[in-house]
Amino acid sequence: MRSMANRQSRCLRLVFATRNEGKVAELTALLKETCWAPERLPPSFGNYEETGETFADNARGKALFASAQLSSPVLADDSGLEIDALGGEPGVRSARYIDESLSQEERNKAVLDKLSDTPVELRTAHFFCHLALALDNDIVHETTGRCSGSIGLAPRGNQGFGYDSIFIVPNLGLTFAEIRLEDKSAQSHRGAAMRAMVEFLGRWPPN
Repeated sequence: MRSMANRQSRCLRLVFATRNEGKVAELTALLKETCWAPERLPPSFGNYEETGETFADNARGKALFASAQLSSPVLADDSGLEIDALGGEPGVRSARYIDESLSQEERNKAVLDKLSDTPVELRTAHFFCHLALALDNDIVHETTGRCSGSIGLAPRGNQGFGYDSIFIVPNLGLTFAEIRLEDKSAQSHRGAAMRAMVEFLGRWPPN
């Protein structure tokens, strides 16, 4: 018990600049064995308008927006799905695809409808994640992750969030929504980006 208390007392705060509970869960799990203590944004914190043309643009913008108002290091994520047969859609608009008022279930259905005449071999897709770490209104470090797979014919599974239920991981034959969080992190774009970020965080304690 004493060693655990000592470890917790040495933990450093790291604020996640996201309100997406799925992302919070994944990022928190990947920090579990580090000296960093993840925290959510304060409830009263304002929203950042994502206007960037790339995932990197949006991640940097969110990190700097939060860092300008907080004294702790801030980690921001922007991620999304690019489908080859749709010319890279939904891309940076993944969370707002088609219409911002739609539910994620409706977005998934819209994607499947658009691909209804697309053969299985041409339903290739890629998840991307860009992470930006900021402190004192300055970008300290950035990492990226990518995961390639395909879009299924129908949603499968009830784990995960976003487009997880329609994205099939090739070596598993399962969607991200059909596997456990730890298994998803071992395969996913966010897991790859976060492992690279954790490696940096291990040698970068702020003064």
